[in-house]
Amino acid sequence: MGGVRARGEVALAPPVLLLLGAVAAAVVAQGGYYLPGRVLSGVLAGAALLLAVTTDRNSLRGPVVLACGALASWALVRGGLAGDLVAGLPVVAAVGCLVAGVVVVRQAPERARESCGDVLVWVGVAVGVTGWAAVVWRVPSWSVVADGLARGSSTLTYPNAAAALLAALAVFAVVGGKKAPLVCLLLVGLGATLSRAGVIALGVALVVACVVAGPRKVLGNLAAPAVGALVALAALAPSFPVARPAQVLLAVAGLVVGVSGAHLLERTGGRVRVAVLAVACVAAGVFGAPRLETLLAGRLTLASPDREGALDAALRLAAAHPVIGVGPGRGWFVWTRADGDARVMRYVHNEYLQVLVELGAIGLGLVACLLVAVVLTVRRRAAGPWAGAVAALAALVVHSGFDFLWHLPVVLLTAGLLVGLAAPPHPPEKENT
Repeated sequence: MGGVRARGEVALAPPVLLLLGAVAAAVVAQGGYYLPGRVLSGVLAGAALLLAVTTDRNSLRGPVVLACGALASWALVRGGLAGDLVAGLPVVAAVGCLVAGVVVVRQAPERARESCGDVLVWVGVAVGVTGWAAVVWRVPSWSVVADGLARGSSTLTYPNAAAALLAALAVFAVVGGKKAPLVCLLLVGLGATLSRAGVIALGVALVVACVVAGPRKVLGNLAAPAVGALVALAALAPSFPVARPAQVLLAVAGLVVGVSGAHLLERTGGRVRVAVLAVACVAAGVFGAPRLETLLAGRLTLASPDREGALDAALRLAAAHPVIGVGPGRGWFVWTRADGDARVMRYVHNEYLQVLVELGAIGLGLVACLLVAVVLTVRRRAAGPWAGAVAALAALVVHSGFDFLWHLPVVLLTAGLLVGLAAPPHPPEKENT
């Protein structure tokens, strides 16, 4: 099969190009959340999957595809039981994006797989830079105001979705030894979202990375970009409060200094980098913590009354419909706040609980089977991007417990790509000549 040359002698086959196009389309089209973007990214991913299956029908074999098929089938059945078969189609499309990523990337030869990883990192850099810019220049369509603070969301329109993507790709880039300036921009973009779940997911993923790749490698690769990110985010911090004018010159200068510093520090020895990072963290804690507490008081807490109210409402719904759920797309959550105001939320900000509410214990069990299938698929240690992809997947799995990530095709496509990168090739890879 013909392809397009990239990175010198690497030929990217049409399925890979279509899949990467689906990721790019989803990023530009607000994460693919709304119907036009969902259709565009879905059509591209579907075309990529169709071409891959045409090349090798056996590529649809495997535990991940089987688990995805079971989950999609149950969503259709549950929608039919509720009298709305169409309601199950979003779940079908979601698992289709995941399957497309896994199947297409597993078919690609080693060097093309590496190119897919490079493209993912650059996509993350674009998301990170636009999220940072949204805070600096207060771009309404790329940012969200919450608790009096401007939070970068990039083109995904939702800060926590951007944070999940950036946390996963930052860890992937760290373990993969990508250039420090690129990793620095990913971390700065993550910081610009002010996402608490993003920080938690990043921390867990880094621990996983240390386990699968070794702490020396992870800390050595992380130190330089982390120092640069601390500098850039310190300069960005005064621009978060919307009650004050953004400090554009300070933020731009901080980003330039931070990225340049990461580049220069990368050239030093690993021990020097780690020592500088330790000093930078201590300095940030001593001198920056009091100021951050004043600027970002609304984000420096795990309390969230609205999320807690939605959680209670979701648990009540799940208790009322424990086995088969209320039906796909019917998970609306209503509660009354302490001040007497009624609140309604479409999502419970926990995908596992959302599935339990809408598809019941059967659906949640099938999701658990899917996660087990992913583990079985990526369990064998391999060369290349395996360790970084595994750690990045851990970030997405953790963050899914805090937000509605599975409703954005860009996240599912990225997850599929990461599973494909961590899985052994299928069929046995053959380099293009």
